[in-house]
Amino acid sequence: MMSVMKIALMDDESLFVEGLSMLIGKIPNCEVIYKNTNPSTLIADFSAMDEGQLPDILLLDIQMEPISGLVLVEQLLPNFPKIKILILSSHYKSNMIGHMLKLGVSGFLPKVIDLESLQLALETVYKTGVYVTAADYQLLHQYLNNPNKKVSFDLKDQLTEREIEVIRLICEEYTNIEIAEQLFLSKRTVESHRQRILDKLGLKNTVGLVIYALANELFVPKK
Repeated sequence: MMSVMKIALMDDESLFVEGLSMLIGKIPNCEVIYKNTNPSTLIADFSAMDEGQLPDILLLDIQMEPISGLVLVEQLLPNFPKIKILILSSHYKSNMIGHMLKLGVSGFLPKVIDLESLQLALETVYKTGVYVTAADYQLLHQYLNNPNKKVSFDLKDQLTEREIEVIRLICEEYTNIEIAEQLFLSKRTVESHRQRILDKLGLKNTVGLVIYALANELFVPKK
């Protein structure tokens, strides 16, 4: 049984926050533990919490006043690295997705989202650390292949075939247990592979690994 996911909501529109909170309340094993409509107080509120009180996932609006979601992301991730951030936005483009994922954001959600999609996003981020839809992958792939934004890595040849297999399955949002079943390995072996890959590539998290895989065409999203 999945443990209860602790969710925080940050949006400067109070009606949206209440509506989203009610929607999340319908999802099993999911609890909204924090709601805020004033972005100026978010960092201070989290800083005052014990580690066990912090949310697992923060749903954060990107366009807020007086502090934008982008500024908050840049402040949050270095200080609260265990919190997974899902960006809420009415519209976004490839350059925003690329920049935010490089910062370490776990995924993106449209503000108009149905219950089933919301549940899938929350559960996927909670289990795997990242939620990127097929459409988002296409936007990110477009961003990374822009000549002005080209990301270059020189370590691809250092990866083993097994490590590349693991990377591709991670990009397809398989959990460690599912990867173990797919490759006939133990869960502990998969965890060791994942950590070795991150160490070898100098990456901090799964999001960085997805960007690496796309930039080096180890994973090509389906259209």
